[in-house]
Amino acid sequence: MVRYQNRIFLSVFLFLGITVFSQTKKKFSSVEGVLARVIPNDKIDFWTLIHNSYGKNREVRISGTKKDYVPQFSGFNLSPAEDSFYYIVYSSVGKLNYITEIKDLKDFLGKIDNADEAALSAVLDGYMIDEQFVDVAANYYEDKDNYYLDLGKVTSKECPYQKNHFTLTVNKSTGIVSNVKDNGTYIELYKKNCTNNPRLLKIEKKEEPKDEPKKKPVKKRK
Repeated sequence: MVRYQNRIFLSVFLFLGITVFSQTKKKFSSVEGVLARVIPNDKIDFWTLIHNSYGKNREVRISGTKKDYVPQFSGFNLSPAEDSFYYIVYSSVGKLNYITEIKDLKDFLGKIDNADEAALSAVLDGYMIDEQFVDVAANYYEDKDNYYLDLGKVTSKECPYQKNHFTLTVNKSTGIVSNVKDNGTYIELYKKNCTNNPRLLKIEKKEEPKDEPKKKPVKKRK
């Protein structure tokens, strides 16, 4: 009886341990790191991811036998920065192809193979991997059926500039987003030209000091 109870206890302990472990959040190191972990689904014998910053090319990842290619002078950017962009060169059936526009990433991505590709697919739909707020909007956990992605999204470019964070449930088999949970605002910025800045409104509401009543002139005795 004791052995039976011990076995039950051990089974429950292992189940809970596996459940907790499976829900441990993992962080996306960077947008570049996510792009580098793409697994193309087409018959591709070579591909490389290049980052161009201030006119200088850097090969982030090379897969397959490298082929000569023509450096590009434009590309896509998933986290806008001055004079910086990415592009992909790949070879399929002996023909070189170039990806310089973000819309062409979806076909290159194909079927969702990992959490990075799930996140990248969401980015193509308007979400963002916020490298400055990794704990809030650049992490995920998974179970046997789904990826659960915590990502950001710019919800207002007006006054105030605002970002919300969301949890997206992505099915591993289909790549379909089955649920989106809005976790609220995590950034709210008022610029100098924002007339609706709460601080400015508070200053305007402050009462101006009242003028002291004028003292009547003292009459002189004759």
